[in-house]
Amino acid sequence: MTAELEVGDTAPELEATLVQPDGTAGDVSLADLWADRPLVLAFYTNDFSPDCVKEWCSFRDYGWFTSDDRVQVVGASSSRVATHRKFIDYLDLEFPLYADTDLALADAFGVTYRAFKLFERARRSVFLVDTDGTIRYRWLGESLVDPTRDQPPLGDVRSKIEGLVGDKRETFGFN
Repeated sequence: MTAELEVGDTAPELEATLVQPDGTAGDVSLADLWADRPLVLAFYTNDFSPDCVKEWCSFRDYGWFTSDDRVQVVGASSSRVATHRKFIDYLDLEFPLYADTDLALADAFGVTYRAFKLFERARRSVFLVDTDGTIRYRWLGESLVDPTRDQPPLGDVRSKIEGLVGDKRETFGFN
């Protein structure tokens, strides 16, 4: 496993299969995603596990992410393309999901671990990558029993994004 990436490190420019909300899928580089706007990359274990459903419903229901065009939110798990399509449809997600079936993305970010010392998984984690590919924020699940069970602090993620791209209220003249 690769060492965990820290704030200030450069994110890897890997390519993997990305499933879009409309069901299309194709190989897309992380660098292509952060080229135009910052990227929030959220690693999770797999589709349809109760904790992952809860996490993605919270991203979906926290309307700031879905309505904000200043940041791209993308998930990554070891689930396959067909499963991602069903998961996106089931939860009515507006976010694309990487099919990280070999955990190459998770390993490159240093968030691969062995559950119960048997099964490799992606540790629940969130990275904010700016348009230069620099990691500006990271959150890692810290549960001692199962780090896939922790939920990311969406308010903290939003604050970091606003610090990077500005507060929408300022953009539109609100206080």
